[in-house]
Amino acid sequence: MTDFPIEHVHIEPDDPDGAPAAFVLHGRGADEQDLLPIARELGDDIHVISLRAPDSLQGGYTWYELDLSAGGLEKSQPDSDDFRRSLDLIDESVDAAVDAYDLDPDGLGLFGFSQGAITSLSLLLERPERFAWVIALHGYLADAHTGLAPEGVMDKPVFVGGGAGDRVIPETRSRAAAERLEAIGADVTFESYPGGHGVGRGELADVVAFLESNR
Repeated sequence: MTDFPIEHVHIEPDDPDGAPAAFVLHGRGADEQDLLPIARELGDDIHVISLRAPDSLQGGYTWYELDLSAGGLEKSQPDSDDFRRSLDLIDESVDAAVDAYDLDPDGLGLFGFSQGAITSLSLLLERPERFAWVIALHGYLADAHTGLAPEGVMDKPVFVGGGAGDRVIPETRSRAAAERLEAIGADVTFESYPGGHGVGRGELADVVAFLESNR
């Protein structure tokens, strides 16, 4: 749709009235199609709105450039200007989707992988009242948001997944994000998986079970 801030794909459930919605945020170098096979597993009674990051990268797209000044990929942080722009674009896109698809504003969730997970956790801390749940796979909590502790995050269902063999975003960073969210009152489910930077069948099964329990 031309009035959307960024490109997206919308998959409508058979009965769209009052159905919950998942905003899907892909990883670096991917696009809005990348996570659709996973998102389709979330159930046929949920809106899926998969957003495309704004900047081109290696045949795909990225939400932000990386700040590597702390010492390499495993310690990277989002470039602050790019990150702020993408957070605002996603926020505007949620508004646009609610209006365009008549979504229930109380049934909105975030599903992010890698950069999308990092972005999802930051959006949760900025606007906790807006999202009913968050799924963040193979990401971390950006330094710019670690000091936030909004009251609205209390008891918010959050699933954080990490990979013991992940060389892109070490499992320790995902675990640290889960521990911080738990410390400020979120209802956190953290799981570690033996694989690398990807979503395996076991992880997907846990995500589906989490969503069935919390939407």
